[in-house]
Amino acid sequence: MSKPPFDQQTATELAVAPTSQPPRLLDRVRSALRVRHYSRRTEEAYVAWIRRYILFHGKRHPVEMGGEEVTAFLSNLATEGSVAASTQNQALAALLFLYRQVLEVELPWLNAVVRAKKPRRLPTVLDLSETRQLLARMDGITGLVARLMYGTGLRLNEALQLRVKDLEFGRRELIVREGKGAKDRVTMLPESLILLLRDQLERAKLLFELDRSRNTTGITMQPLASAGRAQPRADLSWGSFWVFPASHPSTDPRSGSVYRPHLHEQVLQRALKTAAREAGIVKPVSSHCLRHSFATHMLMSGYDIRAVQELLGHADVSTTMIYTHVLNRGGRAIRSPVDSM
Repeated sequence: MSKPPFDQQTATELAVAPTSQPPRLLDRVRSALRVRHYSRRTEEAYVAWIRRYILFHGKRHPVEMGGEEVTAFLSNLATEGSVAASTQNQALAALLFLYRQVLEVELPWLNAVVRAKKPRRLPTVLDLSETRQLLARMDGITGLVARLMYGTGLRLNEALQLRVKDLEFGRRELIVREGKGAKDRVTMLPESLILLLRDQLERAKLLFELDRSRNTTGITMQPLASAGRAQPRADLSWGSFWVFPASHPSTDPRSGSVYRPHLHEQVLQRALKTAAREAGIVKPVSSHCLRHSFATHMLMSGYDIRAVQELLGHADVSTTMIYTHVLNRGGRAIRSPVDSM
């Protein structure tokens, strides 16, 4: 989730509860999010929206407010802030979490809150020639991640959060653990990327051994919190290490411990923008564009829409139907489009 924009003056913690009743409200929000294993980015976004909501209404405590105040806040975001529908809905999700999970109050006014309708648009898809030109201008770790995303249909975070144990070279499979909707799925492992991935694992092993020699904490087990409970030292195992680790360790803002993060999203995003500019591609190229192109090219190759739905991890085939602007002729043996390049 993207962080909502807000004034830097609001970075200071708000004392929204009396000093005689610790902990403060925003601390309670953080605790409720962490006990439910929400990601750090979601926590930051939700806390920021709740803070803005409180400031918008003159630092009134949320328990004193309800549907009217929520509607006024969301309307202001749309009219004065000109935010997108998805941003407005993110703010609403944060406030609903506050009332339901933290304050535990009834929401008789919930049905009266109008949710912003997200416009339905066709995805940006690169044709085969544009895809070749884009990937030809990418090398190194970002080039491998981009090829893997196009070759498997992975989302950006799904690719960056891959762990060593998720690569099944023998079965030519790739396991996506706790993807969108906290669901696991299996997709194919492109034949043409196997040697590149093996080389990448050798480079990752060097960082893994360096971390062990320096006795760092390991890696974060989020979003695999369940694995962390079942295997207390899983963060130190080679199988749980990132396929695409960052070059430098980081400090966890929650615990203060030093750990090894995966490659940052912006590293790939910047590389994609640069490659698209060098290739002269005028379409807006993003990491998700590779996923859209994967789905469209699979359908163009004649694969069945149900097979593409399963590979993408869509819960409903209606979501996959957005790619049916190409002819669906059906298909059997699934082969990644990256193997044909």
